[in-house]
Amino acid sequence: MLGNIRQIWMSESAEQSSQCHPLEAIDRDHVDRLLACQTPAEADLADLARLLIRYDGFPGAESLQEDMQRLLSIWNLSRSELNARVRELWSSGFRPGPAVEDAVGSGFDTSESDSG
Repeated sequence: MLGNIRQIWMSESAEQSSQCHPLEAIDRDHVDRLLACQTPAEADLADLARLLIRYDGFPGAESLQEDMQRLLSIWNLSRSELNARVRELWSSGFRPGPAVEDAVGSGFDTSESDSG
C-alpha cells in the first residue's frame, strides 16, 4: 500500500515539475519556421540563440527544447558556435527588423505627401 502511494506521489510530482511556458505556443511557430530552413539567415541564427536562452533551465517545453537541439544538429553548430556567430552579428551592427506580420499600419502615413 505504501509503495503504491509513493509511486502515485512521485508520478504527480514529476508531472508538476514540467511547466508550460507562457510563450510556448508562439515560440513553437518560430521553431517550426526554423526547422524548415536548410540554410539559416542571420535573423534565424539570432532567433534560435534567443529561444535557447529563454528555455535554458526551464522545467518543461521538452518537445520545443528537443527541436531546438535538433536545429543545432541540422545546422551543424554547437551551442557555443551559435553564440559566437550571433555575438559577431550583433557586434557588426545587425539589428533584426520587424517581421512582416508584426508590422503595424500600412506605411501610408510615412510616404510622400502632396502639400498642395
